[in-house]
Amino acid sequence: MVAAGSNLDGVRRSNLAAVLSLVHREGGLSRSELTARLGVNRSTIAVLVGELSEYGLVYEDVPEIHGRVGRPSPVVRPARRPVVVAVNPEIDFVSMALVGLSGRVEHRILREVDRAPGPEAVVAMVAAELTGELGAALGDRTPFGIGFAVPGIVRASDGMVRWAPHLEWREAPLTQLMTRATGIPAVAGNDANLGALAERLFGAGRGSDDIVYLNGGASGIGGGVIAGGRPLGGVSGYAGEFGQNRPGVRDLADRLTDDGVLEQEVSRARLLELLRRDHVAETDLGRLVLGSDDPALAAEVARQARVLAAAMGNAINVLNPQKVILGGFLAVLHAADPATVDALVADHTIGAAAEDVEILEAALVQDRLLIGAAELAFAALLGDPAGVAEL
Repeated sequence: MVAAGSNLDGVRRSNLAAVLSLVHREGGLSRSELTARLGVNRSTIAVLVGELSEYGLVYEDVPEIHGRVGRPSPVVRPARRPVVVAVNPEIDFVSMALVGLSGRVEHRILREVDRAPGPEAVVAMVAAELTGELGAALGDRTPFGIGFAVPGIVRASDGMVRWAPHLEWREAPLTQLMTRATGIPAVAGNDANLGALAERLFGAGRGSDDIVYLNGGASGIGGGVIAGGRPLGGVSGYAGEFGQNRPGVRDLADRLTDDGVLEQEVSRARLLELLRRDHVAETDLGRLVLGSDDPALAAEVARQARVLAAAMGNAINVLNPQKVILGGFLAVLHAADPATVDALVADHTIGAAAEDVEILEAALVQDRLLIGAAELAFAALLGDPAGVAEL
């Protein structure tokens, strides 16, 4: 429902945010659908859509429907003008993209690096691309913001990267450095938390209010939780560090490290070593692993899946989610033998808790972290489109 109250300007701003957020999430809705979903009359929706159109945030088109009598209701869609830059720094690459208000990646750049880049190097790389390839793709548009999905602990209040161990960052003022270099507002969050948000809005978790998301990347394993429709961040935004937990391994032969945490036992690096590769794009990893006939690789995939299943069982017992979503190389471990992995998870889970949970692979694949970072960068616009668009 849209807001009501005596502060007319506040109500107007709140109502604009409600319409824009709904159009953003759904990709396009008719005026009649907006009227029904928001519980207001058609004239109010017409005024709100008209104002958002003037700001260049939405547009209307009339779909072609053959064989139907009468003029169909115009569909309100996210406009092309709103765009943000999304960045995911990793130990072996920096991924950058332009993401539109539709929640789709418009243009992607992947830059490999020989060693983990420092925050200053990442900022310089993004700034250079804004005058290079990204700038050319932007054309005459100016980004509303820059969002970072960082594999580490990020303070929610100001985007300070407290600790990104694999990148070797401590107390890195990434967002301040980025804004100072470009003049564009920058925000940052934990990559797995943002992946959870993206999958909930646009991917495998769409329509679900209780989700556990586990992300497997070059820097290890992170996690994000959606509970009751809200991200579970904890007091400072550090919740979800599943990779730092110690899973219960029943068969000691499955443990490769002494008292190791999950991301030491379940490791992308071990898979790459058996593939005899230093760098593999995420989109290629599944093809290489699933297409291999190497028995040593198959045994390692099965071992990691058993350890991962124990960790997922613990998460399900504690959080009782509707869905557990696996991203990155963790999705590959599940895809190798879904039925066995699901059975292993159930074996580690309280019977009643296992009955209603569904284990899925991330639907947004390589876009999930970038779309999550973009969602963070769009937050101010979605929360107050009038205030931001008028700047």
